[in-house]
Amino acid sequence: MSAIEARLAELGITLPEPVAPVANYVPFVKSGREVFISGQVSIGANGLVKGTLGEDMDVAAGQAAARLCAINLISQLKAACEGDLDRVTRVVKLGGFVAAKPGFFDIPQVINGCSDLMVEVFGDKGRHARSAVSCPALPLGAAVEVDGIFTVK
Repeated sequence: MSAIEARLAELGITLPEPVAPVANYVPFVKSGREVFISGQVSIGANGLVKGTLGEDMDVAAGQAAARLCAINLISQLKAACEGDLDRVTRVVKLGGFVAAKPGFFDIPQVINGCSDLMVEVFGDKGRHARSAVSCPALPLGAAVEVDGIFTVK
């Protein structure tokens, strides 16, 4: 078992099968040492987490949804690394999107649900640059979507 797989187990996380694309795109693209992962929505074992922050979801619920996005990003990353997450050398950048009503300003705190897990799993290699923005709606009604750029060896 890889060190990253052991860390996931310590955290009680079992990676799901990577989610298939819902439109005309691929789940990830490798270019040299970089892996670009398409946006992963807030879907978990209990289905898609839908909602609008500041309307029918609070920050804690949004953070939980963002954590699901992180788990899905790691699942795609594992596929991109042919199953060996120890090949990850850096989480470079995350782009977070939050379905939120106008006037909801805690967008960065919501995306921390994803960022925090990246640091928990990858340690200092998980510290990253990031953007966090709100929008009126996300694909399939998802509450949160996050994409990412990673480097691997």
